[in-house]
Amino acid sequence: MHTQSSIVHRTSYIATLLIAYFLLPIFCNAQTVKLLHSGNKISLRGLSVVDNKTIWVSGSGGTVGKSLDSGNTWKWMTVKGFEKIDFRDIEAFDKTTAIIMGITAPAYILKTVDGGDSWKVVYENKDTSMFLDAMEFWNEQSGIVIGDPIKGKMFIARTFDEGNTWQHIPAQNMPSVVQGEACFASSGTNIRKLNKKEAVFVTGGIKSRMFIRDRIIEMPIIQNAATTGANSVAVKNSKKMIVVGGDFNTKDSTTSNCVLTFDGGKTFTLPTIPPHGYRSCVEFIKKKIWISCGLNGVDISTDNGITWQWISKESYHAVRKAKDGKSIFFSGGNGRIGKLVF
Repeated sequence: MHTQSSIVHRTSYIATLLIAYFLLPIFCNAQTVKLLHSGNKISLRGLSVVDNKTIWVSGSGGTVGKSLDSGNTWKWMTVKGFEKIDFRDIEAFDKTTAIIMGITAPAYILKTVDGGDSWKVVYENKDTSMFLDAMEFWNEQSGIVIGDPIKGKMFIARTFDEGNTWQHIPAQNMPSVVQGEACFASSGTNIRKLNKKEAVFVTGGIKSRMFIRDRIIEMPIIQNAATTGANSVAVKNSKKMIVVGGDFNTKDSTTSNCVLTFDGGKTFTLPTIPPHGYRSCVEFIKKKIWISCGLNGVDISTDNGITWQWISKESYHAVRKAKDGKSIFFSGGNGRIGKLVF
């Protein structure tokens, strides 16, 4: 028999759930993406947000952009001598120091310490098989770059001196992949720091898997074709991660385009309501809030990726939260730069 107090408690609990349920779309609908810049033909896949005011972007045509006022105005640079290079990833540390990654033909990494007025080549590889995909830094001194496989092994190099020099991981220590498995250089986020020492990266193509040191983990994300698989991984902690991707040839498809793990990759689940199409980037914001973007728009989740709300249909390649701050910015095609507005 239920006592009066238990009935009241149960009624209160149900009321709380109902309020949370109805407030979820209100919260999500309160989020919008404000377009800050567009209009040129540059594809911006590199994005690094230092703080609420300092944002760097990089992309095709040897282009680098920098804003020091929260994205309201921009300084645009074409790196001299690299006008045909596609800089698909960038890591910035302050308003003067940044590192950019040129993907191929040849593969380059460059660094500036004067705000982009000059750039120094800190890594060059003329191997015709080279194709760099993404960089990640644990801190200003220690970083990693990953590239497509050479002779069946993923390319990895490390830096321990603020990106001034880079050393290849010995071939015997590089992870092996199957033919047709590689990484997508779509947003600079297919490799992320997992903790203070380890990194995690995800592949796509014929096989789409997660790699953590010696662990190679199968994922239930769409795969088996050159255009399918994981594009990005975001990390809340060493246990909670979200991976997004899909098939970039079918941008509106939601088939197995997002997978969640809450136990460090031991098991994966699919969202109840997935992101609304192919997604090239995912970012952890805070608490249970995550955000993802792709060719047909932006989704936000407030329940650790279980359900996603479509908040913008503007195309973006990358989304990043400020390292030191709360602001969230986007970069995409045609010089498009956006900001999440609450």
